[in-house]
Amino acid sequence: MGKFIVIVLDGFGIGTMPDVLQVRPQDMGANTCMHIFERKPNLSLPTLERLGLANIIGQETPNLKYSKTATFGKAQLMHDGADTFFGHQEIMGTRPEKPFGEPIKNKLELIMQTLQEHGYKVRLHAGVKEKLLVVEECLTVADNIECDPGQAFNITSALDDIEFSEVVKIGKLVRSVSVVPRVITFGGHGIHLDDILAAVEEHGEYIGVNAPASGVYNNDYHCVHLGYGVDPQVQIPTILGKAGVPVYLLGKVADVVINDYGTSYPMVDTRAVLEKTLELVHSVDSGFICTNVQETDLCGHRENVDAYAEKLQTADEVIGRILPELKKEDILIVMADHGNDPTIGHPHHTREMVPLMIYSGSSSPKNVGVRSTLSDVGATVADYFHQPKPQNGKSFLPLLRI
Repeated sequence: MGKFIVIVLDGFGIGTMPDVLQVRPQDMGANTCMHIFERKPNLSLPTLERLGLANIIGQETPNLKYSKTATFGKAQLMHDGADTFFGHQEIMGTRPEKPFGEPIKNKLELIMQTLQEHGYKVRLHAGVKEKLLVVEECLTVADNIECDPGQAFNITSALDDIEFSEVVKIGKLVRSVSVVPRVITFGGHGIHLDDILAAVEEHGEYIGVNAPASGVYNNDYHCVHLGYGVDPQVQIPTILGKAGVPVYLLGKVADVVINDYGTSYPMVDTRAVLEKTLELVHSVDSGFICTNVQETDLCGHRENVDAYAEKLQTADEVIGRILPELKKEDILIVMADHGNDPTIGHPHHTREMVPLMIYSGSSSPKNVGVRSTLSDVGATVADYFHQPKPQNGKSFLPLLRI
């Protein structure tokens, strides 16, 4: 028993889910991977090529050919919509439930009253039609306008003007009176309230801050996701951690998945998070490592194909240096959590299936098929470490042993 490594290229989908016409018609025709290659036909991703990306999408490009040595498959989304938070809970073995959604305007008065009762200075800030909250003149409480509408409240903060620990306290108070799936508390240095308010946008009945435009990601970004109704006891990090198996979560997954028994490294930069992954591969003999590469998703939100391709090249290069460090008993899976097609015509996630690019020194080349849920990955991790299976998913480890 060695290391099981999962690298999530956030938002790197491979084509729409079968139900997209019924549940998300705005995503019809989405294919993040293929549309990037169509716009960037000379894009070269030799590591992902080796791992079977062309096999998965069923098409070659000038610089992406079929691999004869790959073990690969696809996975469908069981969670509703196309969401990073729910996608990662599903990967970790949670059986997704249909989330409850609502705009911030439904909770403005209750949130304001709650924060004021705890001594915070709060005021309303009016947009064109809707309103959001300003707290202590250094952060806002508003809708998340990047994920599916109504699925999250964002707390966007200027960390030159308030400590992040205080932002998290405010976030927990907002969480205590809200039933949306997520309350996301985040902030950065080098910005102030004026920068945040200058990035306010309204989308129908939703009002929020365009996070990239605010500059919040640019300097010492901090983030904690506060989820609703997630039971960590049925998830891989807790199951493994309680059994004494080392668990390491890196990147955005460190923000969105509870890891009380392991070690978490929140970070955003693609090269930094993958170099840290490589460092752990060098230093850890046995354990579970899960890394989220967030910047691919951020490029999808920006609808920027060139930037997306650059982040894929960076990821491909570092993953290419990880592969030779793996021992025969180690397993690596490179996958995604949903799509984020930068060409589809809107800046939101897209409901797409995801690739499963699998490297195992003990496996012969094969197709593990179309998995019905991302949780099959979590179930396979549990099987690998001989631990109880999580709440959801079916292990495909036996296929890798053939």
